[in-house]
Amino acid sequence: MNPAQIDRSQSWCDELARYQQRAEQTPQMMVEGKLTRMVGMTLEAIGCLAPVGAVCDIVAPNGDIAKAEVVGFAGERLFLMPTEEIHGLVPDSRVIPTGEIYNVPVSDDILGRVIDGAGRPLDGKGPISSEESVSLNGKLINPMQRKPIHEPLDVGVRAINALLTVGRGQRMGLFAGSGVGKSVLLGMMTRFTTADVIVVGMIGERGREVKEFIERTLGEEGMRRAVVVAAPADTTPLMRIHGAMLATSIAEYFRDKGHNVLLLMDSLTRYAQAQREIALAIGEPPATKGYPPSVFARLPQLVERAGNGDHGGGSITAFYTVLAEGDDQNDPIADAARAILDGHIVLTRDLADSGHYPAIDIEKSISRAMTEIVAENQQTDARRFKKFYSTYEKSRDLISVGAYIPGHDVRLDAAVQIHPQLVEFLQQGMNEPVDLGRSCATLDGIVNADQRQLQAEQTVQDIQETRL
Repeated sequence: MNPAQIDRSQSWCDELARYQQRAEQTPQMMVEGKLTRMVGMTLEAIGCLAPVGAVCDIVAPNGDIAKAEVVGFAGERLFLMPTEEIHGLVPDSRVIPTGEIYNVPVSDDILGRVIDGAGRPLDGKGPISSEESVSLNGKLINPMQRKPIHEPLDVGVRAINALLTVGRGQRMGLFAGSGVGKSVLLGMMTRFTTADVIVVGMIGERGREVKEFIERTLGEEGMRRAVVVAAPADTTPLMRIHGAMLATSIAEYFRDKGHNVLLLMDSLTRYAQAQREIALAIGEPPATKGYPPSVFARLPQLVERAGNGDHGGGSITAFYTVLAEGDDQNDPIADAARAILDGHIVLTRDLADSGHYPAIDIEKSISRAMTEIVAENQQTDARRFKKFYSTYEKSRDLISVGAYIPGHDVRLDAAVQIHPQLVEFLQQGMNEPVDLGRSCATLDGIVNADQRQLQAEQTVQDIQETRL
């Protein structure tokens, strides 16, 4: 083969390579559909195909474009749910699959920022610079590769530190009715914790509370190392679900970088209610008190994303608030949450009404990981504290009406004597941080004071007998 033929062959090969590259880069053809039905917030479309979770553009005749996500299908019909308020839609509006799923850009610059469920800034500080994005669905971790919970996390609240010690990577529920101080307690933990990064998800709450929580409860100090994801009650159900998933994805991003993250989500109940709205709208039958089965499937999918990462990674310690409707602790969501969380802290209205803050009912609260992360003497002190407190509470009515007579029950006598100190221990000002070491030392001083007094008296008696 002469040089001319070689050059011609090489030219043909180069040309074929260019055509092959162009063929590989040819975008997939998207078939447009049309809108056929809109009931409430549910849209039905025909003529196009898209997987569940994919994003579609809904184009109104006036040119307005609304984003919607595929949430289900039936035969040739697609069910979509908008992620924002939509206006001007009419039958036969264009439905264009984009081939995308929701990914949100993240970086260290997101610290100190307030964003919505789609990752858009709400604080007026400009766009968030990032070269990396995270999926809302997160990633699965092999349970055999997770680090065990073996180290306590200081949350700065005396009652929790000493009596309900929380470990790094633990998932706790904060069970409360409305107006009993759960937001204040979350704010205290946000400001006082020793975690590296705090991620706050405000899901389905009143819009007014977002700014108040950031400015009054969280404060400038707490905001420096925090990210707030706000999807208030006036946003669409899908955006509320995205807000909870985004807050978890951001926490996963910082955990994978080796940070210890505190995730506070207010509330898990609003997340479940948003899923209920979507499921009922697309025809899923209700099962338990109006909640479809998919709600109880989505809860563990969200909660299990928190916790410790694999060996060498960081941790996500999560607190999920659960609203007990009508102060009913057997509400379906509250009952399901107790089963999938690593403990629960119960706030009661009776304590809040009496001015007892934080209104933690220590008898109904438990940390399932506490026995694995604290010393034996602290466990003993916590049990003694609860025995004293429980003994007094069981006889509270007798004491109130004056029927209690000292000397008849040694345990009750000790409980009555020590009760004021127990109540003082459980109360704490919202601007008063108490670290883990001081919390345990104070607990030990209260529950063992009687034994120390007996030891001191015995020592004095022994000295006197020795002199004689």
